[in-house]
Amino acid sequence: MAATTVSPTPLLKEELDIVIPTIRNLDFLEMWRPFFQPYHVIIVQDGDPNKTIKVPEGFDYELYNRNDINRILGPKTSCISFKDSASRCFGFLVSKKKYIFTIDDDCFVAEELSGKKINALEQHIKNLLSPSTPFPVPIYQNTLPIEDGMLHCTTVQKCYIELSKQVKAKLGKVDDYFNNLADAMLTWIEAWDELNQSRNFSEAFNVSAK
Repeated sequence: MAATTVSPTPLLKEELDIVIPTIRNLDFLEMWRPFFQPYHVIIVQDGDPNKTIKVPEGFDYELYNRNDINRILGPKTSCISFKDSASRCFGFLVSKKKYIFTIDDDCFVAEELSGKKINALEQHIKNLLSPSTPFPVPIYQNTLPIEDGMLHCTTVQKCYIELSKQVKAKLGKVDDYFNNLADAMLTWIEAWDELNQSRNFSEAFNVSAK
């Protein structure tokens, strides 16, 4: 009797979402299927929300378009930019996972000289799990350019809010764009806190999930 081959469980399978911003059908996922299929995918559709985005069969995904974003965020929609694929930030908002891997819809799978496909996702995960400098603070706090206030932040949200203050204070005088950016950063955190009060986001907002 032939031995049964048991496939190893993909790294961080239950702790990682893949976020993809797009304006087109996601045929490119076929080349990534061996690496992406085990994971949950969040697709953020930019452009015309009436256009149907086709996703290859077999992927576990949620798809949001601009109408979904407006409906879910309401007046806080301004914190999501629809320029240069920045709409992926909405995917970051609704993800419930600890880690996020994001990729553009025109990325190809690289190959070694031998022709072997390179699993970029797996390599990123291994880098996450084995950082070269896992505890830089406080050992290197006298040499790394860490802003005042950062060491007193006890949550990711507080750190992001502190960053928004630094952006406004130090860059706002250069261009008003940075003042708007700082305000959007605060709005984004408010939206994140609101959305993450609900565990089952997909059911709560009736989004397209497969």
